[in-house]
Amino acid sequence: MNRPYIICHMMTSIDGKVTGDFLNRPECEEAVNAYYEVNRQLSADAFACGRVTMEESFTKGEYPDLYDYATDRIPRQDYIANPKAGFYAVAFDRFGRLGWTSSKIKDDDPGYSNAHIIQVMCEVVSDEYLNYLRKTGVSYIFAGEIELDLSVALEKLKKLFGIETMLLEGGSLLNGSFAREGFVDEISLVVAPVTAEADDKPLFDEGIMSSFSLSEVEKMNNSSVWLRYKK
Repeated sequence: MNRPYIICHMMTSIDGKVTGDFLNRPECEEAVNAYYEVNRQLSADAFACGRVTMEESFTKGEYPDLYDYATDRIPRQDYIANPKAGFYAVAFDRFGRLGWTSSKIKDDDPGYSNAHIIQVMCEVVSDEYLNYLRKTGVSYIFAGEIELDLSVALEKLKKLFGIETMLLEGGSLLNGSFAREGFVDEISLVVAPVTAEADDKPLFDEGIMSSFSLSEVEKMNNSSVWLRYKK
């Protein structure tokens, strides 16, 4: 396989939603804890999220003043700041909108903290943003001119950084993109004991029909369940 092995690891409601107010309900607290515990147990080389999820979970809306990073034209070539970090946070951010204050994730959870950041972008990103990433020490790769080519991105992640196993952790749009390309090898679900609102996002946005086999099931605390499926 010329790409990483992909495990889609998510917490869902009983009716398969991954975003919404249900995540903040008291009866979901144990399910949230179980989700992070399983994340650590899976021990992947990297975790990957879309721009919105990364912003909500890690950057908190931070964005640089790109005027400070004015520069000449930067060639659209992959930039590898740390090829041997061993643990990576892969941000799919095609237009370059995320703001990082460090080259590593800073988080209380050891399942995320100290992961070296890799931005996956399209070539239309600005020179100022590329200069900003370089000065922050963030690695980046290109996978398409205007639209992301997941096949190219995944091949580069394995070849350039040695990523063998990667957790796909949302949001719904990114999960759906991986599913439509057939790039989801496993699904790991922590199911919370609640149902969600009608407008909350599903596990896979515009997903396709695909078959999986149940390989593990475990009842967690407070009526939550961990399900693991393999393709």
